[in-house]
Formats: sequence, structure tokens, C-alpha cells
Amino acid sequence: MAKTYNSFEDFKFNRQILGAIADAGYTTPTPIQQKAIPLINGGADVIGIAQTGTGKTAAFTLPILRKLNYAQGESPRVVIFGPTKELVCQLYDEVIKYSANTDLRTVVLYGGIGPKQQIQQISEGVDVVVSTPGRFLELYSKGELPVKAIEIMVLDEADRMMDMGFMPQ
Repeated sequence: MAKTYNSFEDFKFNRQILGAIADAGYTTPTPIQQKAIPLINGGADVIGIAQTGTGKTAAFTLPILRKLNYAQGESPRVVIFGPTKELVCQLYDEVIKYSANTDLRTVVLYGGIGPKQQIQQISEGVDVVVSTPGRFLELYSKGELPVKAIEIMVLDEADRMMDMGFMPQ
């Protein structure tokens, strides 16, 4: 019989993450969170499908932040891809909200603006990169985005990214 998770404390998050969850006003994990968080905490690769507004972002972000725990090194350890500037900005806001009580460093990367400020932020040290595929590839190909320390990759709305032509990359 599968274990049930009635509260976020059941996932064994640290007090910093539990504080951010409380600050966000969350009390009970949603079905996608109940299913995905234990798998991700256990190191499994997960493909999650759920309707908008069901807590998918928290379902993958919270266990990732738990694993990272604290700022470390200069290079990103996590990359979260989204297909559009609008989505990566939303994802970035969520990562910032959930990591508010930690020292983790997050950078958002997208096109439509010059890359100079984004390159500067990366050079100051980063743990989590939230990016569109195009800007990520641009900065990587210029040697401005180190990737050797990346341990975790998330493709949010992967089907949409593939439909937009990012399959080869």
C-alpha cells in the first residue's frame, strides 16, 4: 500500500523549505505533489502530467531545493528549461519563493534582451538556472555558461518545446 502524505512535513523537508511552503500558504500537498515528491526525493527520473494550477512546479522544485540544500561553488547544479520567456519568468518567481529562506542563487535566462547582465549574474555564482533553450544554448556556445556541475535538468512543458523545434538541441 502506498504511503500517504497529508502534510509537507511528511516529506522531511528542512525548516527553511517548510517555512517557504508556509509563507506561500500551502497546507496540504496536491495529488501531483504526493506522487512526484517522494520519487524525486529518492533520485528517480519523473515525468509528471497534471492540469495547470495543480502544483506541478512545487512538485519538482521543492525536492530539488532540498537536494541542493545550500549555495555551493560557482557553476549551476540545476537547469530548469521552459519554452517561453513568460514561463521561465514564472518558474523563476516560484524558485525564488521556495528558496527564500536559503542562500541558493538562481538566475533567469531568456532572449529578447542583451545577454550582458545575465552573463554577469552567472559569473557571480549560481546554483539554479531557469532558462529558455535558445538563450541557454547561446550562452553555452559562447563559453559563458559552465555545465559540468549540472546534476539535475527539468524540462517544463517539454512537449511544447519539442513542438517549437528544440528537439535537435
